[in-house]
Amino acid sequence: MQSYANAIISTFEDPEKILEQSVLEMNDDLTKMRQATAQVLASQKQLENKYKAAQQASEEWYRKAQLALQKGEENLAREALKRRKSYADNSSSLKAQLDQQKSVVDNLVSNTRLLESKIQEARSKKDTLKARAQSAKTSTKVSEMLGNVNTSSALSAFEKMEEKVLAMESQAEALGQLTSDDLEGKFALLESSSVDDDLAQLKKEISGDIKKGELPPGRGTGSSNTGTPFRDSEIENELDRLRQRAKEF
Repeated sequence: MQSYANAIISTFEDPEKILEQSVLEMNDDLTKMRQATAQVLASQKQLENKYKAAQQASEEWYRKAQLALQKGEENLAREALKRRKSYADNSSSLKAQLDQQKSVVDNLVSNTRLLESKIQEARSKKDTLKARAQSAKTSTKVSEMLGNVNTSSALSAFEKMEEKVLAMESQAEALGQLTSDDLEGKFALLESSSVDDDLAQLKKEISGDIKKGELPPGRGTGSSNTGTPFRDSEIENELDRLRQRAKEF
C-alpha cells in the first residue's frame, strides 16, 4: 500500500487512470498471494501425510519389538527398536517442519485477507476520488474560461449603452415638452404684464381715465384668424361672467 501511495504522489498523470491502475495492481498481487498460499497449503498437506506415516511406522515397529521380545527374540526386538527410533526421529523432524509451515500459512492467509480488505476499501474510495478529480478538472476549466474573459471591456460596453439609453430618454422627454399643448403657456402670457403695460396703467391712473386697481387690457396671444371665428355660447357666457367679476375687482 505504501508503494502504491508513493507511486501516486510521485506522478503527474491522470488521477483516474492512476486509481484504476492501482486497483489492477493490487488485484494482481492478491492473485499471486492466493496462488502462493495454495502452494504452501499443498506442501503443508504433504508434510502432514508424511508426519502421520512416520508416526504410524514408529508405533508399528515398537509393537513388533514387543512381539519379538515376548517370543524370546531379543536381537530381533533390538532391530525393531532401531527401526522404530529412525521413524520416530523422522516424525519429530516432520513435526518441526509442519509447525513452521503452519506459521507461514497463517501469515499468508492473514496478509491475503488484509489485502482483500484494502482492495475493497480502494474500490469504494475509487469512485469518490474519481468524482473529486472530475470536479477539480471542471473547476479548472471554468477558472480558465473566466480568466480569458475581459470583464473590464464588457462592463465598459454596458456603461456606454446605459449612457446612450439615458441620452435617448432625455431627448424624448425634451421633444415631448416642445410638442405638448401650449394652452397653459398662452394663458400665462395673458395673465402676465409687460413693463409697457404697467407704464400705461400708471399713466391712466394719473390722468384719471381708469380707476386705481382696474385690470389692464390683456396681451394678445399672437394668433389671429381672418373672417368670423366660431363662438361657443357656453364659452362666451363664461367669458362674460369673468369680465363682470373683473369689473367688480
